[in-house]
Amino acid sequence: MSTLQAQTSDTSIAIIDRVPRVLVLYPYDERIAATTAAGEALRSRLLEATKGKIDLFSEFLDLSRFPEGEHVARMARYLGEKYAVRRPDVVVAVGRESASFIVANQGTIAPGAKIVAAGFGTTTAEKIDLPDDVIAAFTTFDILKTAEMARSLQPHARHLYIVGGSSDFDRSWLTAARADLKQFSKSYATTTYLEDLTIDEFVERASRVPPDSIILALTVFKDRTGRNFIPRDAIGQIAATASAPVYGPYQTYIDHGVVGGNTVTFEALGRTVGNLVIDAIAGKPVSDLEAPQTYIADARQLQRWGLAEKDLPPGTIQMHKERSLWEEHWPILVAGSGLVLAQASIISVLLFERRRRRDAESRSRLHLLEAVHLNQSATAGALSSSIAHELNQPLSAIRNNAEAASVLLRSANPDHELIQQILLDIQEDDQRAGDIISRMRGMLKKRSEIDWQEFDLNDVTSSAIHIIHGEAERRGITLTSTQQPGELPVRADKVHVQQVILNLATNAMDAMLDAAPPGRALTFATGLANEYAELQVSDTGDGIPEERLIRIFEPFYTTKQAGTGLGLSIARAILETYGGSICAGNRPEGGAVFRVALPLAHREEQSR
Repeated sequence: MSTLQAQTSDTSIAIIDRVPRVLVLYPYDERIAATTAAGEALRSRLLEATKGKIDLFSEFLDLSRFPEGEHVARMARYLGEKYAVRRPDVVVAVGRESASFIVANQGTIAPGAKIVAAGFGTTTAEKIDLPDDVIAAFTTFDILKTAEMARSLQPHARHLYIVGGSSDFDRSWLTAARADLKQFSKSYATTTYLEDLTIDEFVERASRVPPDSIILALTVFKDRTGRNFIPRDAIGQIAATASAPVYGPYQTYIDHGVVGGNTVTFEALGRTVGNLVIDAIAGKPVSDLEAPQTYIADARQLQRWGLAEKDLPPGTIQMHKERSLWEEHWPILVAGSGLVLAQASIISVLLFERRRRRDAESRSRLHLLEAVHLNQSATAGALSSSIAHELNQPLSAIRNNAEAASVLLRSANPDHELIQQILLDIQEDDQRAGDIISRMRGMLKKRSEIDWQEFDLNDVTSSAIHIIHGEAERRGITLTSTQQPGELPVRADKVHVQQVILNLATNAMDAMLDAAPPGRALTFATGLANEYAELQVSDTGDGIPEERLIRIFEPFYTTKQAGTGLGLSIARAILETYGGSICAGNRPEGGAVFRVALPLAHREEQSR
């Protein structure tokens, strides 16, 4: 380029002497959205490529409303004077009217400038005899492709309507449409061109077309009365009351009731022209090219007419399509999903740990039950001689009474009253023997589950005393019991609590082996202590050395030569399972005392 030195890269331009000047000519006024939108896309591309180092000028020729030769001449003189000291380096002519204007008046307005034309097709270029040195970004608005899109959406339509206005541009569009749609229209029962009508007539005719129709809207710059329109507004009035879907080849028709069509988008046209201008400024070889076409549709109109989205041509751009929840809020959903997954992972780990804990607790309970059963068996073995002695008493009484009854029955005059009393004694002794066996069976029964039940601590204490009283009598130990008036309800496994009492009782009796017989005493006392049912088991032995008090509940710790060291540790494990506790101490007068505490079964209800 002779008047301007520039350095370029693929994306930007760096001007040495001064920034380049680009003049954009619009054929109509600023209200025509199609040309102004394309121009704005062009401006954005140029500003982006030059990083703002460019002078951009815009002029609206208004040639649709003022086509007279005098106006065109005045406009040329005006622009020539306006840009006399700021001659454009490139002139962009948007639309054929602008192209014809600048070609005819370049010497006045921009001598030596490069001209880039856009917004029309090759056929129009030939009609206006566009010079070879004018670079063109051709835009082909193919009405046939728009018609084919309509047929894809309405395969059962039987009528075809084409709408066009009365301006020169409108009439040229209608002429081109007749040629382009000649073969296509043969597929329909009727083909009607709505032309040379007033705007009201357009609206009225469109409102009465059969529902199985396709309406193709071209442009309406003027109606039959010569009234000027912005095409999108005129088409909008027609589409608002039309009784069939309306299609059009311009992006500006979207939002004005048109379903869609094949078009060149403003963004595509603006960037295409912008790239040509950048190359022209840089002095690169440039040639004519076609702006890319695309299909565009209004999702709201598809819904209005019940047209299927799947029938749209591939790659169709849908405007106003409601985005899915994912499309609208995907960052939040991704973050939320991540959070949910993290929480789910944590919950899974916690559930796994909970299951492991439950399994461990289940195994622990099973081990406890097994330990308790072994301890019960050991206790039963230790008490076996006393139990046998205790059981022998009612059995001997039954035998003696049976022999006496037999003698009486063999006498000449048997004493029936005496025999009846003997039979009653036999029944009582049998019941006593049965109770002894029942207690032993309950103590020795092996179970795989804890039998939760509510019972009176006084009753279990009395039952344990009955079991050991024979052994205590054999050892010369006096048993005494002091019980809290009323019930002491606790909730636990009755046999387990009984086993705790038996463990404490047998330990106490062992502790009194060296005591003088008259002084051997085992005392049981129940009572209330801070909403707990409490049992104290006291003996008159030598007591527990202070240094051993803190260890006596440890597993395998024992002071007996033949002891296992498990009795007291099992007792503590049992009580802790049911929320209770056990502790040991020494009596001031001598001997040891063990205190057992279990929560009252109705503690919550009583505290309310």
